[in-house]
Parts: sequence; C-alpha cells; structure tokens
Amino acid sequence: MKKFQSRSFMRSALYALNGLRLAFKSERNFRKHIVIAFFILSIALFLRVSVVEFCLLIFANAQVLICELFNSVFEYIVDAYYKGRWAKLAKLAKDIAAGAVLFSAVISVLIASLIFAQRFYEMYCNNFSF
Repeated sequence: MKKFQSRSFMRSALYALNGLRLAFKSERNFRKHIVIAFFILSIALFLRVSVVEFCLLIFANAQVLICELFNSVFEYIVDAYYKGRWAKLAKLAKDIAAGAVLFSAVISVLIASLIFAQRFYEMYCNNFSF
C-alpha cells in the first residue's frame, strides 16, 4: 500500500468532510457563497421554478463553491511554496484563481437572474392582466 493511500471509502469520505468543515471554518468567502446559494435556492422554491431550472441553479451555485474551494487550495499551496515571501508570479497565480471564482459567480448570477426574471414576469402578467 502506498504511503498516503486511504484504506477505505469511509475514511476517504471522512477526510473529505473534514476538508469541507475546514473550508467552512476558515474561508469567509466560502461561507458567504453558501449563504447566497441557500438564499437563491429558497427563492427558487418560493417561485416554484421547474425541476430543470432548479437543477441549473444548484449546478451554478455548486460551480461557484467548487471554484472557491480550488482557489483556497491553490492559495495555500502557493503560500506554502513561497513561505510568506512576496513574489510576482505568486500574486499573478492567486489573482487568476480569484478571477475564476469571480467569473463563475457572475455566470451564476446571470443564470439566476434569467430564471427569476422570467418567473417575475409571469407573476406580473398573471396578476395584472385585464
């Protein structure tokens, strides 16, 4: 057996859950994105979006959270390699990783806006038609 190979699926799952717990405790932006995702999905339930639209919202929010997790990992790796020293390449790499999070968040907002705008328009037309 290799040195760092996990012995069981359950142990691997526990390591993964521990990673999510650590991210939640240590990463402020990860917590913010979780709150926003909960808010968006709550609005979607209230507006009774279709199953497909709800799945799109879940996927978009999950994409943002996954990008945030990878951004955090990337920052930890860069920081460990440079041991707290400033380096231009490290800054560029971290900025690009943060840009990926921003890009995924903007796409997520666009998806939610399109879905919710359609629902609000339908509600408006149904309530104010003559």
